[in-house]
Amino acid sequence: MSELKTDLISPRTASSHTEIAVYSEDVNAIGSTGGGTQDIDLTLGNVVTATVDTSANTFTFSNPPASGKAGSFTLILTNGGSQTVNFPASVDWAGGSAPSLTTAGIDILTFTTVDGGTIWYGFLAGADLK
Repeated sequence: MSELKTDLISPRTASSHTEIAVYSEDVNAIGSTGGGTQDIDLTLGNVVTATVDTSANTFTFSNPPASGKAGSFTLILTNGGSQTVNFPASVDWAGGSAPSLTTAGIDILTFTTVDGGTIWYGFLAGADLK
């Protein structure tokens, strides 16, 4: 999971808030999924890129933060609608079902958990990006 560098955080003057001067996240570039099961390991990055290509894909999620801590990741998925894509049953989708994915293009999905991955809240952040 991406870590915030504390030397880049400074208190905002006349306020109790903290201001982040520089921010970045690690990218887990999976590349072509090749079908089968593809694990998204949050220790490898909170931004994940993948291309669906040859056959049905099942994504799994591993190493979320412990219960009581919020964790999230963004999946930038290319050609997700070109094959069957399955997500864990623990994903509670906005609207009640997984979104339709783009056959030839990019979709951005976001997943958030606050209970150690027991429930992931999933939603489509952007569809058919070119």
